[in-house]
Amino acid sequence: MVPLRRLLKKRALAPLLERASRMLGPGWAATVIDAADPIPASVHRLEPLRQDGLILGYLACTPPGGAPPDPAGEAALAETARFAADCLETIIDGEALRRTLAAETLVKYREVSLLHRATTGLNASLRPREAALALLDECRRGELPADSGMVFLREAADAPFAPAVSFGQTSACRLDNIAASTLFTAIVASRKGEIINDLAADKRWAGEADVASLLVYPLLSSGKCVGMLVLAGPVPMLFEASHLQHVGTLAAVAGIALGNALHFKSIQTLINSLMQALATAIDARDPFTSGHSQRVARLGVALARAVHEDEGAFAGVTFTPSDLEELLYAGLLHDVGKIGIREEVLTKATRLSDGTMAVIGQRLALLGQLQGRDYGPEAEHLARINAADAVSSDDLALVARISQLRLDTAHGSLPVLEPDEAACLCIARGNLTPEERKEIERHPEESRRILQHIPFPENMARLLAIISQHHERLDGSGYPDALRGEAILLQSRIIAIVDIYDAITMARHYKPALSRQRALSILGDEAARGRIDGELVALLAANIEAVERDSARLETGFDLGELLLAPFPDLS
Repeated sequence: MVPLRRLLKKRALAPLLERASRMLGPGWAATVIDAADPIPASVHRLEPLRQDGLILGYLACTPPGGAPPDPAGEAALAETARFAADCLETIIDGEALRRTLAAETLVKYREVSLLHRATTGLNASLRPREAALALLDECRRGELPADSGMVFLREAADAPFAPAVSFGQTSACRLDNIAASTLFTAIVASRKGEIINDLAADKRWAGEADVASLLVYPLLSSGKCVGMLVLAGPVPMLFEASHLQHVGTLAAVAGIALGNALHFKSIQTLINSLMQALATAIDARDPFTSGHSQRVARLGVALARAVHEDEGAFAGVTFTPSDLEELLYAGLLHDVGKIGIREEVLTKATRLSDGTMAVIGQRLALLGQLQGRDYGPEAEHLARINAADAVSSDDLALVARISQLRLDTAHGSLPVLEPDEAACLCIARGNLTPEERKEIERHPEESRRILQHIPFPENMARLLAIISQHHERLDGSGYPDALRGEAILLQSRIIAIVDIYDAITMARHYKPALSRQRALSILGDEAARGRIDGELVALLAANIEAVERDSARLETGFDLGELLLAPFPDLS
C-alpha cells in the first residue's frame, strides 16, 4: 500500500486544507493524519480518507483553542468536513491512477528496452553456443534470483536435448540431469514456461538435481522447441510471476535467434560435407594423395591458431572464426584444379612408364645377343634411375653411354635409347618433364577458374586468392603469377607451408614418407633460401606438437569458434 503522504503532494494539499479551514470557520484547522499516526486529543472530528475501500488516513478538524464547537453547527461542520474529505479522496484516486499508469508505462518501457537489447545481443552471432551464452548473460543481467542456469539445445526435432552453456555450480547440483526428468518433458510438451518453487512437492520431480526451485522456459522457433532455458535456486519460493514474464520476453527473442543459428549451422554442416566430399573426390584420383586436402585444411587452421596465439613475430595478428573457416575451405579446395590434369601426369610414379622400360630392356637384350655380352646390369641401373627422386653424375654418365648404343636391324639402325627417353631419364629431380610440370603448375589457376562462379559469402572474400597463391614463393619463383613478398597473403603462406609439410611426411609415388624432423629441416632450408616465410616455419617448428594436436581436434568435427576460444595445447 502506498503511504498517504506520497498520494497527497504538498503543492495540491496545502491550498485545499487552507480553504477547508476557512470553510469550517474562524480559528478552525484542517489537517491530514496518516492512519498509522496517533490522533491528537484536540481533534474534534475525523473524516476517513479511503482508496479502493482501504482507509489510508483521516481529515482532522480541530476547533479554535481546542474548545468544543456549538452543537447547533455540528451538521454544517460534518457536511463541510465530508466535502473536504471527498475532495482529498479525488486527489488520492487521481494520484493513485497516475502512479498505476506510470508503473505500467515503466514496465512496458523496460520490456521494450529489454526486447531491443536482447534482439541486438542474441542475434549478434549465428553460432548456437554464442546465442545461448548471450541469453544466459541477459538472465544474469536482469538480476533474476537464480544461482545457476543452463541452456539445453537440440539440433533436430527427434534429437535429445543436450547442455550447451551454463553458469553457476551446475556440476555440483547436477543441473544437466534435469533433461531426464518428467517435469522437463512435460514443459517441453506444453510449450509454456513454468515456475516450480517447491520441487519436493511436485509429482513430476524425482530429485534429478540438487536444487529446490526452478524456472523452466521453452525456446521456440517456427513452432518447434529448439532449446530449454533452466534457472535454478537452492531454496524454495524463489521465483515470482514478474520473473517468468521477464524470462518470457527473453525467450521469445532467444528462440528465434537460436532457431536461426541452428538452421545456419545445419547449412554449414551441409556445405562442409560437400566440401569434404569434393576434396575426397579430388584426392581419390591418386591413392598416394588420399586425405591430403583434409590434412592441409586442418593443419592450416591449426598453424593459423598458433599465429593467433603468438606474442612474438606475429603479435597483433588475429584470426576470427570466420577467418579460420575461410582458411579451412581454402585448404580443402586448394587442389580442386587438379580435376583438369591428365591422369597419367597426375599419378606419374616414374620417369618412364613400365611399358617403355620393358621395350628399352628388350632392345638391350637384343643388342647383347648380337654382341655376345650381357646388358642386364645396365638395364637394372636404368630401372633404378627411372624410379629415383634425383639422379647422380654416374646415372647421367650411364644414360649418355647407352644413348650412344645403336641396334642395327634389317630396317636400319635404331638407338637403344630414343632422345626423348634419355631426356626423361636425365630429369634432375622428380619424374615430370618440363611440359608435364607446366601442366601440373596450371592447377592453382584452374582452381580459380573452377571456383570463381561460386557465390562465396563476404567473409570468404579472400578464398580464391588464398587458393591461387598457395604455390607462390616469396622470391618470385612460384606460380602461377610469380608473386613476391607481401603480395602473397599470410593465409596463402600458411597453406603453402603445411602443403609442403604434408607432402613430405606422406608417401608419394616417387618417394617414401619422411619424418617430422626431416620435413621441418627441409622447410627450414626452403625458408633460408627465401622461398617461404621463415617466421612461419620457425613458429611451426616451435609448436609442431600443438599444431598437430589442434589438427586432430578438427578431424573429430571440433567447432572452429570453440577451437579459437579453447586454450592452446600446453606441451611444456
